[in-house]
Amino acid sequence: MLFHPMDILIFIAFGLSLWASFRVRGTFNKWAQVQARSYMTGADAARRMLDANGLYHVRVEAVPGVLSDHYDPMSRTVRLSEPVYYESSISAISVACHEVGHAIQHQKRYPMLVVRHAMFPAVRFASGIAPLLLLAGLIFQSFPQLLLLGILFFAGAVAFQIVTLPVEFNASNRARKLMVEYGFIASDEMHGVSKVLNAAALTYVAAALMSVLELLKYVMIFNQREE
Repeated sequence: MLFHPMDILIFIAFGLSLWASFRVRGTFNKWAQVQARSYMTGADAARRMLDANGLYHVRVEAVPGVLSDHYDPMSRTVRLSEPVYYESSISAISVACHEVGHAIQHQKRYPMLVVRHAMFPAVRFASGIAPLLLLAGLIFQSFPQLLLLGILFFAGAVAFQIVTLPVEFNASNRARKLMVEYGFIASDEMHGVSKVLNAAALTYVAAALMSVLELLKYVMIFNQREE
C-alpha cells in the first residue's frame, strides 16, 4: 500500500514539526539578542538555581552546538550549549533554567520523570527494532505477526514521547517560577521567557502528534488485513 488516508494527516503533522523546529530557532535567536537586566549568563543562572535547591553536586558544563542543551541524569550534569552558557540574554537564562528544572525534578523524584527514566532502556531497544518489524510486516503480508510486533514496539516509543510532554512542561513551569523568584528575570521580561519556552515545547508536541498518527495508521492497516 503506497498511500493511506492517514498519510494526509501525517504529512500535515510533519509540516507542523518542521515549522516548530524553525520557530524554536527563530525565537531563540530573537531573544538571544535581548540582554537580561540581571546581566547573568546562562551558566550563572544555572549554578545559582542549582545551589538554591541544594543541588551543589550537579555540575554545569558547556557543550558545542546550538540548542544542544540537556540534563544528564546519569552523571548529574546540566550541559548548556555555548550560546546559553556564556551569554546573558533572555534566551540563555530561559533555556538554562529549564534544564535545571529537570535536575530539580530528578531530586524530587517527579513521577513522570521517574516513569520516563524507567522506560528509557526498553524504549531505546524498541525504537531500533520497530521500523524493521513494521517494514517486514508491510512487505511479508502472510506474516501478520511481524506487523503486530512492530506496532507493539512502536507503541512503546510513542508512549515514551507522550510521557515526555508533561516532563518538559513541568520543567518549564518550574523555571518560570524560580527565575523570577530568584531575581534572574524581571517580571516584565517574562514575555520573552514564555516565547522561548513555549516555542521549545511546541517541538515536543508536534513530534508526539506525528508519532501518534503514524501508530494509528499501522493499527488501521493491521485491522484491515485481519478483516
